[in-house]
This record gives sequence, C-alpha cells and structure tokens, in this order.
Amino acid sequence: MATGHRERAFDLLKADADKILKLIEVQMENLTMPQCPLYEEVLDTQMFGLSREIDFAVRLNLVEEEAGKKLLESLEKQLTALHDASMKK
Repeated sequence: MATGHRERAFDLLKADADKILKLIEVQMENLTMPQCPLYEEVLDTQMFGLSREIDFAVRLNLVEEEAGKKLLESLEKQLTALHDASMKK
C-alpha cells in the first residue's frame, strides 16, 4: 500500500509540473513575452509552489529527495528550452 501512495504522490507532482509547463506555454504564446514582469512572477510563483509540494512529499517519505530534485530540474530544462525557442521567433 505504501508503494501505491508513493507512486500516486509522484504522479500528482508530475501532473503539477506538466500544468506549469502548459501554463507557461500558453502565456508565452498568447499573453506576454518572457521579459515581462508578469511572466516572471507567474513562473516564480508556480515553481516555488511546486518546490514546496515536493518538499512536503519528501518529508512524508512519499517521494525520494533525488526524484523530487530531478523532477524540478527536468521542468526547469523544459522551461529554458521553451524560453529559448520563443526568443528566436
């Protein structure tokens, strides 16, 4: 049962990371440019929230700390690639 909770916790964190990526994609395509303070505020707020979720899951022993770090790093890399692509347009 504990393994099921761990998998579910990680799946929920991954889904939240995917939502952040989608939110930023939509924002960049339709609303603001990456240099806009609103873009930076949304990104910072979302990333901070996800990092707190991951920290909470780690403290509950639902997610390994390394897996949480890798999830954040993966999202950061995807967001950087998205940012770089938008700057080339």
